Amino acid sequence: MLHRSHEPANYQCPFCELVNDLPFSQDNLCAPTDLIYQTDLVAAIMACDGFGNYGGHVMIIPTAHLEALYDLDEATGAAIMRETKRVALAMKLAWNPEGTSTRQHNEPAGNQHVWHYHQHVFPRYADDELYRQLRHRVSIEDRAAKARELRQALFSGEHPMPLSPEGIIR
Repeated sequence: MLHRSHEPANYQCPFCELVNDLPFSQDNLCAPTDLIYQTDLVAAIMACDGFGNYGGHVMIIPTAHLEALYDLDEATGAAIMRETKRVALAMKLAWNPEGTSTRQHNEPAGNQHVWHYHQHVFPRYADDELYRQLRHRVSIEDRAAKARELRQALFSGEHPMPLSPEGIIR
């Protein structure tokens, strides 16, 4: 193995709790309304943090508990990239940002802090200060509204986004 796990003993994964519809542990910042959609391989969820003047970015995660990029099989990796593109396009439809960015972190020195792979998809604005690390909590209500907006952009409206080959589970 080229890397060792950084997951603490008895780790309660917040993303696994969300996608498997399990009771949330005390430290889980997710909310049930954060789940935008889920397929056999991946899920799109609202992130609880915003940056700068804006709230609402998305994370694409594997439905299986895989800690880091190094652990992804080819099918899951391809599904993550496919859904990253779909969500970025849905953001353009739903929120009309000036651009989009993606990023992903591995291991503590790589700035990973949840031990379940996640690909961030950000709507970008000229004044968003994304890389100045002005992280702030986004309310559950705001995240739920943004998840609804993205669902609408993904699955209905004038230009619905095609489904992944895996299809939607919930």
